[in-house]
Amino acid sequence: VAAYKSATMASRLVQAGAGVSVVMTEAAQEFIGAATFAAITGRAVTSKAIAPHESPLGPHIDLAERGELLCIAPATANFLAKATGGLADDALSTIYLAFTGPVIVAPAMNSDMWAKPAVERNISQLRQDGVEIVDPTEGWLSCRRTGPGRMAEPETILAAIEKRLNS
Repeated sequence: VAAYKSATMASRLVQAGAGVSVVMTEAAQEFIGAATFAAITGRAVTSKAIAPHESPLGPHIDLAERGELLCIAPATANFLAKATGGLADDALSTIYLAFTGPVIVAPAMNSDMWAKPAVERNISQLRQDGVEIVDPTEGWLSCRRTGPGRMAEPETILAAIEKRLNS
């Protein structure tokens, strides 16, 4: 469900005049196709950390240098752990590490995962690192349960993006 919210966000950003580059992990592509984001943004979707024919320096350098703001939505528990540990083993995590501008993260996961002390520590560390966290809400989750962990609504995340870009 969070992947479809991301498509809505990308569409609204493009409609507002923003240039949007989408980066998808292998797992993300299991939920929604890259073609959806390519059509919405008018740009190729990045999914590989190394793509010399597309970017001689690597997508992580190219996108990190071009970007004004990095928004990771949805941010999985896996991504949060990679970000706090400095692990760079896919396009998204390498771009995150190479990016020097403002970062907004909107977590989405099962409520039991969200409640784990390790995830709480990772969120706390990211905040200390200067990452803005748009906390998940409580509601119906794709695991057929109700609880905290539902990615914030696109309007909430877009408001955080607009505020950060205008500050």
